[in-house]
Amino acid sequence: MSDNIIQIQDGCITSSRGFQAGATYAGINKHPPHNMDLALLYSEAPCNACALFTTNRVKAAPVLISRDRLPSSCIQALIVNSGVANACTGEKGMADARFMADLAAARLNLKPECALPMSTGVIGKPLPVDLIAWHLPLISLSNEGGAAFARAIMTTDTRPKEIAVKVKSGGGDYTISGAAKGAGMIAPNMATTLCFITTDAAIELEALETALRKAGNKSFNMITVDGDTSTNDTLLVMANGLARNQVIKTGSRAMRVFQEALDHVCIFLARSVVSDGEGATRLITANVAGARSKKEARIVAKAIASSNLVKTAIHGADPNWGRIVSAAGSSGAAFEESRLSLTIGGIKIWQEGKVLDFELSSLRSKLQQEEIVINLNLNLGKGTATAWGCDMSEEYVTINSEYTT
Repeated sequence: MSDNIIQIQDGCITSSRGFQAGATYAGINKHPPHNMDLALLYSEAPCNACALFTTNRVKAAPVLISRDRLPSSCIQALIVNSGVANACTGEKGMADARFMADLAAARLNLKPECALPMSTGVIGKPLPVDLIAWHLPLISLSNEGGAAFARAIMTTDTRPKEIAVKVKSGGGDYTISGAAKGAGMIAPNMATTLCFITTDAAIELEALETALRKAGNKSFNMITVDGDTSTNDTLLVMANGLARNQVIKTGSRAMRVFQEALDHVCIFLARSVVSDGEGATRLITANVAGARSKKEARIVAKAIASSNLVKTAIHGADPNWGRIVSAAGSSGAAFEESRLSLTIGGIKIWQEGKVLDFELSSLRSKLQQEEIVINLNLNLGKGTATAWGCDMSEEYVTINSEYTT
C-alpha cells in the first residue's frame, strides 16, 4: 500500500463524509450475533452507485430489484436485513423487496428509485415486511452508526468486517470505507456475500464501474470457503462526492490512486470474510506465478484454495503437500510437472519436478499458523494471481447441518 493511502483506526462504513447508519432488532433473525438484524445506510447527497451481483441463476428478489436500479446517480439509501434471504419467494418476494426499499425511501423523504434493498439469511422463507415496517422507524441514524450497521448484517459470522482508508490525492483528499458479511456459501464468479463500500470521492460513474469491476476481480472473485455461490451475493459501491475533490476520471493519475485504494479495501474485506469462514481456524493464501496468462494463474490459485483435500489437510496440519500439486494439475490450466516449484510457509518443497530435502516437523509447524502461504511457480510465463481460502473443520459440518434448526 502506497503512502497516499492511510488506514483509519476503528474505521467503519460511515467514516466517509456524509454517510449515516443505524440498526435495530426487528425479530427477523431468530439468533442474531449482536441482537440486531435490520440496518439502514443513508447518504446526505445523491450517489453515483454501481454493483456486481451473484452469477447464480437463482437470484434473490432484492438482487433483481437492485440490479434494475443500478448503475445510477441518484442512490441515497440502503436497507439490509439478516435472517431471511428473500430468495425463491416468487412474485410475493419481489413485491416485498420493493416494499422494503419503499419504506426506507419514505422514511428519508426520497424517491423510491433512490433506495436499494438487500437481504441475507435462509432461502425460501417469506420476508416479514410487517416487522420491517414496524421497526424501521426505531433506527436512529448517525455518523457513528457504522459499527451497528456492520453487526446487524451478520448471520453465521463470528465478527464484523469493516475498514476505512484516507486517500491523499493532488486533486483533494477523500475516504473509502466498507463493511461486509459472509462466512459460508462463498465461491463467487462476480461478487460474493454482501459487501458495501462508501466513499466521499467525486468520481465519474463510468470510472467507478471500471474501478469496482477491477477491484472485485482481485478480491471477492478470488475467495472461497465452501465452493457454493449464494443467491444474494452483492458488492456495492456508493460515491457521494462530498469530499469536493477534483472529479476522478478514467485514465487519469487520480484514477490509478483511487483504484489502488479501492483494491486495498476490497482485499481487506475479502480476506476478512474468508478468515471468518464457517468453522475456519486458518487462512489459506495461494500465490501462483509463472503461468502462461493471468487467467490461467487465477484458475490454478482458485483450484488450490477451493480443494477440500487441501483444506482438510491444512486443518489437521498434515504436511501432505502432494494435494496442492494435485489440485493444480486438475485445474485445467497448462503446465509441465518438471518445471514446478512449490513453497509452503517459506519452506521449499518441490523444485523443477523434484522433491527437496525438508523437515516434515518444520512443515507441520508452519501448517499450524493462522495464515498458510502457498507459493506455486509454474515457470512458463508471466501470469500471476492470488486466491484466498480457509481450512475445513468439523465445525463447518455442524453449522451447516443445523442452519435452519
